[in-house]
Amino acid sequence: MAPFAIWLGWKLLRHGQKFALYSLGYVDTRKIYDRPKDYGLEYDYLELTTADGVRLECFFARYAAQNASRIETHERIHRTNLGIPVPNFDVEPVVANVIVFHGSTTSIDTQPYIDMARKLIRRKCNVLLVSYRGFGDSAGKPSETGLQLDAQAALDYITNDPSLAALPTFLYGFCLGGAVAIDLAARNPTAISGVVVQNTFLSVPRLVRDWRYIGWLAKPLVTQRWDSATRVPSIPAAVPMLFLSGANDGLVSKKHMEGLWAIRKGATPSELDSFESFAGGTHLYTELCPGFWDKIDAWINAVVPVGNMTRANAL
Repeated sequence: MAPFAIWLGWKLLRHGQKFALYSLGYVDTRKIYDRPKDYGLEYDYLELTTADGVRLECFFARYAAQNASRIETHERIHRTNLGIPVPNFDVEPVVANVIVFHGSTTSIDTQPYIDMARKLIRRKCNVLLVSYRGFGDSAGKPSETGLQLDAQAALDYITNDPSLAALPTFLYGFCLGGAVAIDLAARNPTAISGVVVQNTFLSVPRLVRDWRYIGWLAKPLVTQRWDSATRVPSIPAAVPMLFLSGANDGLVSKKHMEGLWAIRKGATPSELDSFESFAGGTHLYTELCPGFWDKIDAWINAVVPVGNMTRANAL
């Protein structure tokens, strides 16, 4: 009986922590999700296949004249309804690809990520929104190894397309997505032009250690590690990093972002690296803080010296 109890306890622990870390990947809520077209965004629905044969749902929004025009029309109506002046927008050549990796309790089908894609396209970027296995319409069940394969499939899609591979490619990861982005960049440094992480963590064990009363007990039992603290040093100085930290993050303490920044500065720093802290920034809403997109604009303009990437009064 004792061996069975130990086996059962281990199974519950192993799969229970996956549910805690990838909660939305185990819940079928596809019917309530939004689509990019609902926000004035033209996009391609992609089905990528990973190295282990899992089908992924992805949205790819290209910066193109028709796309920019549709966004402009959508934004013009929005601004007019609010009584905000409408600027003139000129369509310019695309300058970069951005692969976006979402957090553990959200998916690409939700408004925040679609809105992020819209704003990045306003900045002349192609945007690939990646849905991990188990999330949204993607097949499979999430795990650290699985998400690593998912991220690789997304990058391979970019690098295998000559027209896309010719452009700089950035990774943007929020919370869990930050760990995914760091891991991918560490394994593919020559294919990445820069990494942006927002409110992510040093590692899952260190995140668990913050839990009051039980953290010290649970930490040694963690199997989904996402150890960004040990992977950041593998990202060379040729791949600049931008750290966006909400000072009032109540879920992932700001000390995690500060810790990653300290590791980066002590390992392979780039003169283009930047750490930005936003007073009042919470875990989910740091991007609403004043100056958030200005910091992103300044960093990308420094990394990609092709002139001002932003449009006039871009939102």
